Amino acid sequence: MNFTVGFKPLLGDAHSMDNLEKQLICPICLEMFSKPVVILPCQHNLCRKCANDVFQASNPLWQSRSSTTVSSGGRFRCPSCRHEVVLDRHGVYGLQRNLLVENIIDIYKQESSRPLHSKAEQHLMCEEHEDEKINIYCLSCEVPTCSLCKVFGAHKDCEVAPLPTIYKRQKSELSDGIAMLVAGNDRVQAVITQMEEVCQTIEDNSRRQKQLLNQRFEGLCAVLEERKGELLQALAKEQEEKLQRVRGLIRQYGDHLEASSKLVESAIQSMEEPQMALYLQLSRCGCCRVGTMSKVELAGRPEPGYERMDQFTVSVEHVAEMLRTIDFQPGTSGEEEDEEVAVEGEEGNAGPEEERTDGRESDTDSLLLRILHTRVLALGW
Repeated sequence: MNFTVGFKPLLGDAHSMDNLEKQLICPICLEMFSKPVVILPCQHNLCRKCANDVFQASNPLWQSRSSTTVSSGGRFRCPSCRHEVVLDRHGVYGLQRNLLVENIIDIYKQESSRPLHSKAEQHLMCEEHEDEKINIYCLSCEVPTCSLCKVFGAHKDCEVAPLPTIYKRQKSELSDGIAMLVAGNDRVQAVITQMEEVCQTIEDNSRRQKQLLNQRFEGLCAVLEERKGELLQALAKEQEEKLQRVRGLIRQYGDHLEASSKLVESAIQSMEEPQMALYLQLSRCGCCRVGTMSKVELAGRPEPGYERMDQFTVSVEHVAEMLRTIDFQPGTSGEEEDEEVAVEGEEGNAGPEEERTDGRESDTDSLLLRILHTRVLALGW
């Protein structure tokens, strides 16, 4: 259906009235505000009925004013700026009325009703019947048309309805759709907020578990360092004992060598004596001392292999393999492990059933530390 638009002559203040009307349109119903008009904290205005529709769509479980149950309030987002509006237990009835806007609406309606100040009227005219206004709606073709088109024209066999009825119905459907869309946006924003909270929780839990993991491995390192110190101490003790024995033998052999050297020197000097009687007198004593010195038995030398320290070799391959099996325990948190340790310390006299339960829920890390310490102790020499 093609149609033309006819205009009445414009008055001097028509544009001003049009601009004012645009400022008085509700963003929900797309019509002029209907009293009472409420003002939101973000300074935007809504019909209280439209605000209530949006609020009910965003808070389907909220109790109405007629309910005997006292509700704790709710929230929704402004359709104009998406600012979150938090309501008390009175709901939208707790919002402040904008009396200034209501007074402006009254003045606008009064000015619009005056012939001299009425705004420019426009009418859609039928193209086929130039003098006929578009006043009905063809439901079959879904286009507006005029009465003559229904009686004599292309829409004589179609189903029609009054134009104002279809206008109000479609405008109401659009308003409901906008309200549902706004409510859907609120729900999407709530989901986004929840997922952001989940992300923050994941970061916090990961940070906490990293700290616990570092603590567990620092404990293992402390056990290894402690055992390494014990083994090094034992090795140093054995080293010192062997060195003291060998150095004592060295001193003993050195003293014997020094005495023997002096005796050899004295014997050589006596052999240089030219007088036989004097030589015989000196040699008798010298020969006795040389014979005695030659028969002196020194302390035995260290047995073969005494210098070896192979008995202090430590095998850690199986311990390293056991350490490589360390893995996360699903369903076990650090807090639960700490609580189990505390319960074991406070409830030492628990019954048989409780003891079996505690045994099943023992601290895995503590058990691993004990096994590791036992294995290291077993690597003796």
